[in-house]
Amino acid sequence: MTNSTSIGNTILHVDMDAFYASVEQRENPSLVGKPVVVGGSADGRGVVAAASYEARAHGIHSAMSARRATQLCPHAVFIKPRIDFYADVSKQIRHIFEQFSPLVEPISLDEAFLDVSGTEKLLGPALKIGRDIKRQIRDELGLVASVGIAPNKFLAKIASDLEKPDALVVVAPDRIQSFLDPLPVGRIWGVGKVSAESLRRISITTIGQLRQLPKETLIQLFGASGEHYWLLAQGIDQRKVVPDREAKSISSETTFAEDIVELESLNAWLITLVEQVSRRLRNHSLKGRTVELKVRFSDFKSLTRSMTLEQSTDITAELLHAARELLEKRIPEKHLPVRLLGFGVSNFDQSNMTQLLLFDEPVREQQRSLDIATDEIAKKFGKGAIHRAATPKSPKDRSIQ
Repeated sequence: MTNSTSIGNTILHVDMDAFYASVEQRENPSLVGKPVVVGGSADGRGVVAAASYEARAHGIHSAMSARRATQLCPHAVFIKPRIDFYADVSKQIRHIFEQFSPLVEPISLDEAFLDVSGTEKLLGPALKIGRDIKRQIRDELGLVASVGIAPNKFLAKIASDLEKPDALVVVAPDRIQSFLDPLPVGRIWGVGKVSAESLRRISITTIGQLRQLPKETLIQLFGASGEHYWLLAQGIDQRKVVPDREAKSISSETTFAEDIVELESLNAWLITLVEQVSRRLRNHSLKGRTVELKVRFSDFKSLTRSMTLEQSTDITAELLHAARELLEKRIPEKHLPVRLLGFGVSNFDQSNMTQLLLFDEPVREQQRSLDIATDEIAKKFGKGAIHRAATPKSPKDRSIQ
């Protein structure tokens, strides 16, 4: 048995099913059973942020242009995203998670890892915990979650996705290889279309076949990524579940169902990522000075760019300004289609004693007040009545790393 099974961890990956669309269907029961598209518009403008399972049956998926979605399903119901509202629901879900474990690592508004290794004696086996989480989310919030249970993050993430929607899949420590081996190599984190095609040329299409290759062969083919592929094929993933308060950085990322080229579409997704990260910073009373943009292209090569701000901040407008500067000025203008986009903040100031810039402070206070008001409205009313301006102002003169 691989050493991934000897560490005694029990990890849950909880993923909300069609989260944005499901929330909208919950709020408006007349939408239940209909193809709901969150984002974009029926006249073909904008980008799909999420789609209900009824819409997915027509081939609609996130990151698709609204124009294409309309062509695939002319009778789809388009709804403007309410990120503040979804964030409020996400916070309610997070409170449920924290009843089962103090070790909760949010990945985005609709998914998180939980380490229940230390709570199983108190709350029962992991399978019972998974069922209880699903039941509580359904009973209290009227939503459906899929849960994967496994000895590590990689396996739990795959497990939660295999039988969606409403999945509950357990990967026992003694069944890791029988679970992984039949799956396509594309299930391994980092294996994109280009890598999968390279493997297909040598007749490797499943994880089981990949596992049989010598590690050295994979390193020759893919460099440092080859060792990463080999470890995951063995079911080995030593990463721990790290709660926000203990993290050295807070980040969020999304992998697109279809690669994106248009800057407008990338900017639209960047707003969502920055909103998620900034709200998590404020929820944990953290402010950071370093922002980082992560871009993974269609050839699966990744690029990261970072910027150090003059002051640590949790202000959405400032973080969004920095993120856009990195996206528009630090990423090559002519680039391959984008497969993944991520945004993160690090270099935290735990003292909350930040130096004030005399002339910028009134503007910062206005933006801070806007964040507080938006957070409070989402918390109290959950209706997303206030939406952030598309192009917020922010202090200038930042130093670039």
